Amino acid sequence: MKSEFLYVNEFENIAHFKQELSKYINYYNHKRIKAKLKGMSPVQYRTHAQQVA
Repeated sequence: MKSEFLYVNEFENIAHFKQELSKYINYYNHKRIKAKLKGMSPVQYRTHAQQVA
């Protein structure tokens, strides 16, 4: 998170930081595709694993 989000962005104030952090967390969990998770996002992978079990 530090190298992908914190160090590459500048924030105007705490409220702006919180807003951008929320967007980043949403991206990280719902949109980011990982080869290790069979090409799915973490949320998709967890949902798929629960349906299969």
